[in-house]
Amino acid sequence: MPKSDPWTAELLEERRMKDEFMARHPESPFVAGRVPFHDLRYFPPSTKYRVRAVLRRAAAPEEAYLRTNRDGQAVMRYLGDLTFALDGRSLTLGVYHAGEGVGTSVFVPFRDRTSGDESYGPGRYLTLELNESDEYELDFNRAFNPYCAYTDDYECGFPPAENDLPVPIRAGEKAWAADRNPRTPSSAVLERLRPPSAAPKKPRKAPARRSAKASGSSRGSR
Repeated sequence: MPKSDPWTAELLEERRMKDEFMARHPESPFVAGRVPFHDLRYFPPSTKYRVRAVLRRAAAPEEAYLRTNRDGQAVMRYLGDLTFALDGRSLTLGVYHAGEGVGTSVFVPFRDRTSGDESYGPGRYLTLELNESDEYELDFNRAFNPYCAYTDDYECGFPPAENDLPVPIRAGEKAWAADRNPRTPSSAVLERLRPPSAAPKKPRKAPARRSAKASGSSRGSR
């Protein structure tokens, strides 16, 4: 795709501005954590990974618990599933709302066949603004890493197993560094908890799903 294409030009400018923010802004995880910065890495822009999606809402929002890199759980509200097609396959991704303070912005965490290799192992994020039609452009070229991909100073939620895609998504942000790219969420947690002198161990099994309070059912974490 020629770089003169307006969509490509806009995407590349967004990436340039994000690098500038990450390198210099006081709220950047690199600046705040005093982590040496190098430019973020991306897959080339590709219109293949811009897909139309429809949100099939749950009958009522459900409390959900997403496992975090600190072996905790982030409490979210599961709103429903985005359905879309890619590589001739019908796919779904669960949509989550983080609660007060984010308005109509929703959170779509996912893993795919590149996770732990080309892209960040524990998963990447997309965000969307809810609308009345519940129809969206799902642009994986704008997939980004959580801040815990760069430094352990931040806690971030991992995608639930339901959001593992059985296809490679070679779009959006790549892994930032090989030494910060665990293959699975479990190995990210173990790395965080392991004493410096401890020998590596096999990743433990994910915890069983927690039941929600009496107010409703829950979606499980890894």
